[in-house]
Amino acid sequence: MSNVNIEESNGKLTIDVLKDYWSRPQDSEGKPDWSHIFKFYHEDIHFKDSVQELQGYQKFTEMSSRLTRRCKRLEMKLLNVAEFEKGFYFEWEMTMKFKIYPASTIYGATRLLLAEDGRIIDQRDYYDIWGDIFDNIPGFRRFYRWRMRRRMG
Repeated sequence: MSNVNIEESNGKLTIDVLKDYWSRPQDSEGKPDWSHIFKFYHEDIHFKDSVQELQGYQKFTEMSSRLTRRCKRLEMKLLNVAEFEKGFYFEWEMTMKFKIYPASTIYGATRLLLAEDGRIIDQRDYYDIWGDIFDNIPGFRRFYRWRMRRRMG
């Protein structure tokens, strides 16, 4: 599945491993699947995004699996990946094609903090889910953006 040999990185999450594993949200048959990245997560993972906040490996993997089950197609493009002392930061474009709706691209960023053992202990995703989804609906995009400018300045 992966072009990067995880053993060569001593099982450690590196920029190359991150780019390779996170940019492939599919199984070997091309179906949406994130399970190959679960090995990088700590059992006490804390996750937060614009929609939800959860604690624990089981809840995190269940949430990730729900997303992939809802998608007919899922693509992830990582941009501007940076490593810092305690983790990683990267920008991304995620395109989701749901079973009955047109494809939507969401633009965001993620901060990953690592535990002492090198696994991800905290993940914070930043994105504007409604703006990015509404931008893909012809006719509604202009109304939504106009309304947001009026309400938010």
